[in-house]
Amino acid sequence: MRIVSFLLLTIFMITGCSSQKKADMESTVIEYSAMSRGYYKKIVVQNQMVSVTNKRDAQALENKIDKANWDKIITEFKKINLETIPTLRAPTEKRFYDGAAIGNLKITQNQKTYQTPGFDNGFPPKEIEKLVNLLTDFAKE
Repeated sequence: MRIVSFLLLTIFMITGCSSQKKADMESTVIEYSAMSRGYYKKIVVQNQMVSVTNKRDAQALENKIDKANWDKIITEFKKINLETIPTLRAPTEKRFYDGAAIGNLKITQNQKTYQTPGFDNGFPPKEIEKLVNLLTDFAKE
């Protein structure tokens, strides 16, 4: 009887945790921006919606994210340690001499914001590279 109770409790805990992760993703806002003197792009993802702005003071284009792409975003997001985001190091430094726009990833979850230091647009730190590439693919569509 104890084994059955233990198994039921374990199953209940696991399903509770997975539904909590799903609820967290619904309230999470992932924002990627890249800008320089003549370039501006802002991509905001929240609750299976993407908003893309291509110029300063321009209207954002909004689209629904299909389930396959949303699942990819969730998978890559889960691999990221949010606490280390502010300490990520950029692999290149082209932005220092106008060789690349300055990229930035900002994640807001549970009313706490995690933001990367600036990095070269197109060359994100390897820890967030796959997520950033998924986000920038929306701007190409």
